[in-house]
Amino acid sequence: MKYLAFLLVAAILFCCSCGNESTNQNVNQSADSNMDQSFDKYKEALIENFWLLYPGQASGLGYHKHDSVLVIPDEVFHKKEIDFANQNLDSLKKFDSVKLSSTNKTDFYIMENALISLLFNAKEFREYEWNPAAYNVGGTFAEILQSKHASNPDKLRSLYLRMANIPAYYAAAKKIIKNPTAEHTDLGIRQNRGGLDVFNVMLMDSLKKSGMGAHESQMIEARIHESAKAIEDYAFWLEKEVKPSLKPETARNFRIGKDLYEKKFRHDIVSRFTAEEIYNKALQRKDEIQADMLKITAEIFTKYFPGVRVAGGFTKEHTKILIDEISKKHVHRDSFQVAIEKQIPELTKFISDKNLLYMDPSKPLVVRKEPAYMAGVAGASISSPGPYDKEGNTYYNVGSLAGYTAEGAESYLREYNHYILQVLNIHEAIPGHYAQLVYSNQSPSPVKSIFGNGAMIEGWAVYTERMMLENGYGNNEPEMWLMYNKWHLRAVCNTIIDYSIQVLGMKKEEVIKFLEEDAFQQKQEAENKWRRAALTQVQLTSYFTGYTEIYELREELKSKKGDKFNLKEFHEKFLSYGSAPVQYIRELMLEE
Repeated sequence: MKYLAFLLVAAILFCCSCGNESTNQNVNQSADSNMDQSFDKYKEALIENFWLLYPGQASGLGYHKHDSVLVIPDEVFHKKEIDFANQNLDSLKKFDSVKLSSTNKTDFYIMENALISLLFNAKEFREYEWNPAAYNVGGTFAEILQSKHASNPDKLRSLYLRMANIPAYYAAAKKIIKNPTAEHTDLGIRQNRGGLDVFNVMLMDSLKKSGMGAHESQMIEARIHESAKAIEDYAFWLEKEVKPSLKPETARNFRIGKDLYEKKFRHDIVSRFTAEEIYNKALQRKDEIQADMLKITAEIFTKYFPGVRVAGGFTKEHTKILIDEISKKHVHRDSFQVAIEKQIPELTKFISDKNLLYMDPSKPLVVRKEPAYMAGVAGASISSPGPYDKEGNTYYNVGSLAGYTAEGAESYLREYNHYILQVLNIHEAIPGHYAQLVYSNQSPSPVKSIFGNGAMIEGWAVYTERMMLENGYGNNEPEMWLMYNKWHLRAVCNTIIDYSIQVLGMKKEEVIKFLEEDAFQQKQEAENKWRRAALTQVQLTSYFTGYTEIYELREELKSKKGDKFNLKEFHEKFLSYGSAPVQYIRELMLEE
C-alpha cells in the first residue's frame, strides 16, 4: 500500500487510447497558446522533480532513471515534501486556468489537488507515523526486476546501489512510527516478511542467471543478505517490541473520524458529492438492488426448490437461500487461477463481437499468483507497467487459497462462484481495469496517468459489469443477473460499511452481520472485507462513487444525443481522457 493518497493504486496504472485528447483544445476558444506552451513546460519540470522526490513511484510507473535511489523516509524527507508542495502551489498561481486549453485546464486541477493532498498527508493525516505497513521495499524491487527496460546485470547493479540504503530506511521507520494501530502493525509484519521472497528468491535467482563475474556477484549477494536481515529485523521489532505495547485502552484507533474522512474523500475521490451524500446514495441504491433480487427470486425459486410453497410472499431470506444454492456451482480450489485464465479470451471475443470497445491485441495480460509482498488486503488486483513502460506486462494478481482451511476455501469459492467469477474478471480485466489502464497510458497527458484518480479507475470497472450484462453477456440468464446484483451490492455496501466503520463507529460483529444478511456475502468474504476496511480509509467508496458518476454521465449523454448516441464512441471518448476524475471528464464531454 503506497501511503501517498494522491498516488492511489499507483501499482495498477495502465493505458490504451483510441480517442485523441488534443482535439479538445479547440473547444476552449479562450485558450491562450503561449500560456499553454508555458504550462506544458512547467508540467514537464514538475513531473521530473516529483520523480526526484519519489523515485520508488517512478520505478513503479516504468520511469527507471532513479532506480538506484532509495529515499530515507525521515523528518528531513517529509520537510522536503511540504516544501515541494508549497513551492509548486505558488508556481501554479502564475497560470490562469480559464485561459488554458481544456486538456491543460484539467491537468491544472489534477496537479493542484495532488499538491494539496500531499500537504494534507504530510501535515495533517500523517499516516507515516501510525501505519508500519507504509514501510516496505519489496514491491519496488520486484517491479524493477520484472521490467524489461534494461539487461538483467544492469538492473542488478542499480538494485545493488538501491539496497545500500535499506538498513537506514528501516532505521528511519522505527524512529518515525508513533503509536501505530494494531491492525496496521500486523499488516506491516505480514507484508514485510512476504517481501523477503523478493530478496531471498527473486533477486538470488536473477543473480544466478546474470552471468556476472564472481567478485561482483559476491558483492551483490552480500548486500542481498544484509537487506533481508534489515527487513526481518524490522518485522521482528514490530512483532516483539511494538505489538506487545499496543494496549486496547491506549493504542490508536484505526478509525479516522468524520473530519479527516471528509477531507480524505475530497482529495482522493474528487467527486461532485460529499462522503456523506455518497453514503446516503448507497443506502438508497441498496434498497433498489434488493427489490430487484426479490423479483428474480420469485421468478426462479421453484426451479431450484420444486414443490416448495412460499406463503406470504418472498423475503430477503428466500433470496439468501436461493443464492446459497446457486453458489454451490464453482470451480475446484486448485483450479481457481486456471478458470480465470480461461475466461479472459472469452471476454475479449464478446467485446469484439458486440463492438463495445477497441481492445489493443498487442498489450499482454498475464494472470499470476498474487506476490507475497502484496498479500493481506485484496484477493484480486491488477498491476500495470505504467505510462513509461507501455510494452511491459500487465499482471492480474490472483490470491492464493493455500492458507485457507477446507471450510474457508469452500466459503471463498462459493462467494466467487461460477457466475460471480465472470463478473470479477470483467471488473479486474476485460473491459474493466486492464482495458481502462491500457487506454490511460496512451493519453497524451501523462499527468492523468501519473496522478490517476481511484474513483474513475474503480468506477469504470464497476460500470463495465452492468454494461456487459446490459449488452447480453450471460445470455440474460436470471441467475447471472441475480449474482450480478449480489456482486453490485459489494460496491454499494463497500461505501456503506467504510463510512459506517470509519465515521459512525460500526463494530466488527455488526459489519459481518450486515454483509451476510444485507449483501448476501459468505462469512469468509465478510471477514476479509472487515479487515480491508480496517486497513484502508475512503478507498472502498471509490467503486460506487465512480460508478454513479459514470453511469449518470452516460445516461445524460444518451438523453442529449438521442439516436446519435453510440456506446462504443462513448466508451472510447471517455477513456481517452486518461485516469482523470469523472467530474472533469464530464465537464469536457458535455462541453463538446
